[in-house]
Amino acid sequence: MLQYLAERSADLQVRWIGGHRGLESTVVPAAGHRLDLLTLRTLRTVDLSLATVMDPVRLLVSVPQAMAMLGRWRPDVVYTTGGYVAIPTLAAAATLRVPSLLWEGNRLAGRSVRTTARLATALACSFAGTAAALPGRTYTTGTPIRSFAGVDRAPARAALGLPEEGPVVLVFGGSQAVRRLNEAVADALPRVLGAVTVLHLTGETAYADALRRREALPAGRRERYRVFPFLGDEMASALVASDLLVGRAGSSTLAEAAAVGLPLVVVPYPHAAAHQAANARELADVGAAELVADEAFDGHAFERACAILADEPRRAAMAAASRSLGRPGAATATASLLLDLAERGPLPDATRIERETRAMA
Repeated sequence: MLQYLAERSADLQVRWIGGHRGLESTVVPAAGHRLDLLTLRTLRTVDLSLATVMDPVRLLVSVPQAMAMLGRWRPDVVYTTGGYVAIPTLAAAATLRVPSLLWEGNRLAGRSVRTTARLATALACSFAGTAAALPGRTYTTGTPIRSFAGVDRAPARAALGLPEEGPVVLVFGGSQAVRRLNEAVADALPRVLGAVTVLHLTGETAYADALRRREALPAGRRERYRVFPFLGDEMASALVASDLLVGRAGSSTLAEAAAVGLPLVVVPYPHAAAHQAANARELADVGAAELVADEAFDGHAFERACAILADEPRRAAMAAASRSLGRPGAATATASLLLDLAERGPLPDATRIERETRAMA
């Protein structure tokens, strides 16, 4: 989304507020942005321990810290994606009358979002049902995702070493390796490669085993199993090149699949307050996805997933349903909303934001 903000605002300056223990301590400086840390820890403690007592103290201390930071920087607008660090940041922004946008990517709003929703000037949500359940001025923006502009199917397949013709199943567990998915693929692989090509993103820890498994395949089948530990910029090509996605139900994964009209078989992560199950049901309810419980996903379940591609009417109906939910312009719409807030004029019309979310970036 920063790319779209930079295109619209030539003198864009970004300052980042984070907490201890979060990924931002390595990711943000690597991206070239200034990072300031509050006393609180980004990840809330669940188990009973000394940290259970200290976390509320850290939170209280972080409120004046955030106020001091915003007072020095004088930002035009504050953008937060929720989480523990959003509480002091939004409290400070509201006190100093700095416009703010709070974004919620899950269907079930997190505790911090529910707690701070009234402090934000406006809220942006991935799902319409989430927006309807939260107080204040809400917009359904979808999830900001990468651009698919200029990514075409044939070159994408060639770049990833995939066959020009025939169905491709993309197996992707999200930002971390998913043992459940990897074991299911390993079990079913000899039985499915005759009908489909499997593009498997294993994660770093499972990559070596998957390579050995690939080398053990008969020569005629080996090229139908493409293995990568992960993909960066090439992920757009992987999604466009594929005909079915098998994976978890993170907000970004679902949003990118819908943006390119990709049917899904979703295995929601069973923990974290069932956020992923709620996300996945949004797609399943319109026929874009099939849900399989984590404990039920095995080699036979992966076989059944691959069989969807042999039923062309079913696959096409799922693809159309997926595309109907797509908001490929979510990043541009959210950037547009942020700039409107920064200008401190009237809040934009929800219809205009909706139209921008549906436009291909």
